[in-house]
Amino acid sequence: MKQVLCIDVGRSRAADFHSETLHDWNIHFVDSLADARRLLRTRVYGVGLVLHDGLADARELAGFLRQHGHLQWVGIFAPHALDSPGCHDLILEHLCDYHTLPVDPVRLGYTLGHAHGWAMLRRHPRVHVEDTGLDATALVGDGAAMLRLRNQIDRVAKVAAPVLIWGESGSGKELAAQAIHAQSERAGGPFVPINCGAIAPSLIHSELFGYERGAFSGATRAKAGLIESAHGGTLFLDEIGDLPQELQVNLLRFLQEKTISRLGSTRAIAVDVRIVAASHVQLQDAVDAGVFREDLYYRLAVLPLAIPALRERRDDLPLLAEHFFRRYASEKSPRLRGFSHRALEAMLDHAWPGNVRELINRVRRALVMADGRLITPDDLGLAAGAVAGTAPLDDARGRSERGALLESLERSGRNVSLAARELGVSRTTMYRLMDKHSLRE
Repeated sequence: MKQVLCIDVGRSRAADFHSETLHDWNIHFVDSLADARRLLRTRVYGVGLVLHDGLADARELAGFLRQHGHLQWVGIFAPHALDSPGCHDLILEHLCDYHTLPVDPVRLGYTLGHAHGWAMLRRHPRVHVEDTGLDATALVGDGAAMLRLRNQIDRVAKVAAPVLIWGESGSGKELAAQAIHAQSERAGGPFVPINCGAIAPSLIHSELFGYERGAFSGATRAKAGLIESAHGGTLFLDEIGDLPQELQVNLLRFLQEKTISRLGSTRAIAVDVRIVAASHVQLQDAVDAGVFREDLYYRLAVLPLAIPALRERRDDLPLLAEHFFRRYASEKSPRLRGFSHRALEAMLDHAWPGNVRELINRVRRALVMADGRLITPDDLGLAAGAVAGTAPLDDARGRSERGALLESLERSGRNVSLAARELGVSRTTMYRLMDKHSLRE
């Protein structure tokens, strides 16, 4: 039976329209927006009814309808309510149709059927992200790549060994680290992210390890460092490849001894943290180039994890786009309903060099700039029919070759040297094959 949520915001007592004519509908009545919000957290509706007597606050109702604009909303108004400018705006900006009391059940049935048809055409699988402190945006998706990643996160979260995450910029490395922390035994402790490339070289030692009063000019009081502040939780070292070599020695000593010394002190402080590091460059290549310590690399890369690029998970694009559409709904025009078919095609054709971060940027821009009821390729800044970033594979041999490369790279944590050794080819050949199949950054 088709479901419809009915909100009687004005206590209009207009439920008498529910007759045998609407026997195909299961109508759920609530008499407040708060009750409607609670119901929408646990149930999925395509169509909503709003009963308005002209006295309820139209601005509060407009805010609610804007937040839940993915539903097809139909209004039922007392005749005098249409004299209100607020109701005029409500109808024009948020409703797909409206009726006045007394309601003709036959006409209402046609309207609901039409709205339900539109809702089914626009319907995508939805992922409900619970209202917690964890932003699971990067983990949204039902494709094989994301299912595999979530399975790997479930496994590594259960142990305390260091994790090294590789992924292109914007692919969601920090969000994967947050998911590891949230599913671990340390979830009740702090999650402390540190961008090793964003701290000035002259300050990074004191920021990481802290300092004592008088350790340098301006140190008027002692301060705990970021590592110390993560005690009992998880320390996330983002862009670990940018850590200066002199600090790599200190970090290695901490990983070996589980103690730190603040700047200006000789006292060792025991710190219990789990290390999760991340990089957008291959640390093995940095080791080969002599800019990253090999002993530190092997301390960090106990559990390697690779985050798939967005171009490798195109099946998730409609779901992700819809997720961001709803997440930033407060920024959109009230009349904007979703994505056009051409917009979805343009997204599937785009190469996404900026990964999920680029998708968020384009969706938010479209929410503001779109003039119509549906987002177009131009609103996203994408030309319809653009050539996809992944090279076409014309035969089974090419598909098999690319699949073998991807699987080997995933097993090695995107370590090119290990993957090449596993496949029995040189690193030069490995890079050539990766270029051929668009698997490099």
